[in-house]
Parts: sequence; C-alpha cells; structure tokens
Amino acid sequence: MGHPYYTNLISSCLATRKREIAAFLAQISHETTGGWETAPDGPFSWGLCFKEEISPQSNYCDSTNKDWPCFEDKSYKGRGPIQLSWNYNYGPAGKALGFDGLKNPEIVSNNSVIAFKTALWFWMTERKPTPSCHNVMVGKYVATKVDIAANRTAGFGLVTNIINGGLECGIPNDERVNDRIGFFKRYTKLFNVDTGPNLDCAYQKSL
Repeated sequence: MGHPYYTNLISSCLATRKREIAAFLAQISHETTGGWETAPDGPFSWGLCFKEEISPQSNYCDSTNKDWPCFEDKSYKGRGPIQLSWNYNYGPAGKALGFDGLKNPEIVSNNSVIAFKTALWFWMTERKPTPSCHNVMVGKYVATKVDIAANRTAGFGLVTNIINGGLECGIPNDERVNDRIGFFKRYTKLFNVDTGPNLDCAYQKSL
C-alpha cells in the first residue's frame, strides 16, 4: 500500500488535471455554442457547433498595433474552438504554430488541426501581465498587488476574464458568464471533480 502522502498527492494532481480539462472544454463549448434553453439534453450539451463567428460586428483589426499589422480585406473575427480574435492574437499564434495568421486567418476555420492548436496556444500562453489560463487552473498563478486590488483571484472566473473579461467581467449575474459556468458544472460533474472556488468574474476588474 502506498504512503498516504503520495496517494493524496496523486489524487490531488488528478483532480487538478480533470478540472483544467473541464474548464477548457467549458470555455470552448461556450464560445461555439449552438444550444438554447429548451434544447434536447439541455443547453449545455450543445458546444462546438460553429467553427467561426456568425455576423461579426467588425473585422477585429487593431490598427494601432504595429507589431502585427492587419492586411487589407482580411477579417480577424472569432475562429476555431476558442474563437481566436484580433490581429494581435492571429499574428503571434501563427508565428508560434507555423502559419501566417495575418495573411491567412481563414485557415483557423478551414483546418481543424490548426483550429485546435490555436485554442491550446491561447490556453497555454502567458501574455504579461495577463497570466495563462493553464497557470490559473493548475495553481501556478501568483496574484500581484494590482491583481489583488482588482479582485482577480484564481479560479474559473479568472479564466473567463482572460478570454473575454473586457465585455463580461465586472457585471453581476451576466448571462454570458453564467453560460460558461453552466458548461463548466456539466463537465466537472461528468469528470467527477469539484469546480473549485471563484466561478465568476462579477466583481473582478477586467485584464
């Protein structure tokens, strides 16, 4: 029989891994949801329905970003499981993964392998001062004084803040945040693991 310390350590590590996978699946399910309130098996059974943003309100070009300049007539709308958006994300994602994200952003919709690679790249990559989603979910996130003052505590809510905090965080009972939490609760139940603390970002300042 193993030593109780190591048994508990293995169990804890497994729970952390399950929780992170649940968080990743929850976020990409929300980003690509096709569910509705009365959908068969419930709204949280309907993730990964769309490969790109429907009816984008802009081309998501930040013309002030000179490091990753936009190409004319290209849209940097949400694509792939994580709905990669903006030229300043397409550029570095492409550089890291071996495709030209600025000239050919459409590849994120048209190549399923690259699509999921961009989702994992976004999840794993730290963009200082913004932490990576991965580090938040596995306990490697260390809050700065600024983070503490902004109530940015570790948990699923902070991951939502990283992904879309500018639009969804700092708003009590936001339906988009609640949808993300609904998916997360479904996946954690399927994986038989608890959700952990700090599920929403209602009282967090956006990153």
